[in-house]
Amino acid sequence: MSSTDDSASAPMTDEEIASAGFSDDGKNTIGSQLASRLREAIISGELEAGSKINLDKARRTFNVSLSPLREGLARLISDGLVEFQDNRGYRVAPISLANLEEITTLREELEVFALRESMRIGDVEWEGNIMRSLHRLNRTERDASRPETLEQWETLHREFHLTLISGCGKPLLLHFCGLLLNLNDRYRRVFLIRTSGDRNVGQEHSEIAQGAVARDIEYATEKLRQHIHRTGTNLRNHLATKGIV
Repeated sequence: MSSTDDSASAPMTDEEIASAGFSDDGKNTIGSQLASRLREAIISGELEAGSKINLDKARRTFNVSLSPLREGLARLISDGLVEFQDNRGYRVAPISLANLEEITTLREELEVFALRESMRIGDVEWEGNIMRSLHRLNRTERDASRPETLEQWETLHREFHLTLISGCGKPLLLHFCGLLLNLNDRYRRVFLIRTSGDRNVGQEHSEIAQGAVARDIEYATEKLRQHIHRTGTNLRNHLATKGIV
C-alpha cells in the first residue's frame, strides 16, 4: 500500500440501497445489517467525515424503523466510525493526523504481535489459507477507471491482512485488529491517489506471506511493520497537503 494505492468504491444511490432490503434472518439482525452497510459507506467515503447523519432521511433511505437504525449506529460508535453528541445527534467521526498516527501505531503493535503469535501456533491450514489469499489478491486487477475492480481488490486486501493473523488463537486481539484495519482503510481509500503505486505492494504482500509460512518470525514481522509504517507515513503526508491537521 502506498500514497498511490488507494481505491474507493462507487457510491450507491438511495434506490440501490433501499432495493437491497433488510430482514432478520436469524443470524444477522436488521441492525447488524444496517451497521455493515453504513460501515462500508463510511470507509469508502460515501458518507463524508464529520457529516451529520439525519435519522429521518436514513430511515427513509433504508426503509427501516428507528430502532434497528439506532442499533446499527450504536455498533458503529463502538467501532470508532460514528460519534453521538447530546443536542447534536449522530455524526460520522472526523479525521485528523493525530487519529491516523494513533491508528498506525496501534496497528504496528497489535497486528505485528498477532502475526508473531500466528507463526508460533498456527497450523498447516493457516499456512494454506495465507497462500490462497495472497494468490487471489495478486491475481486481482486494479484499474482506477473501473471502480468495480477497485472494490474487489479492497475486499481481498482486507481478507489477506486478516488471514495473516488468523492463526493467533486470540479472538479479542483479532477483533481489535479488525477495527483498526477498518479505521485505517477509511483514510487510505478516501485520500490516496488512484494510480499505479510508488512501491511494489504485491511484492511486499508476497514477502510477508512467504516469511510467515516459513515461520521466519523476525523477517515476517519486520516486513509487516514496515508495510504498515510506510502506509501511515504516506497517508500523513497526503493529509498534510490537504490541510488536515
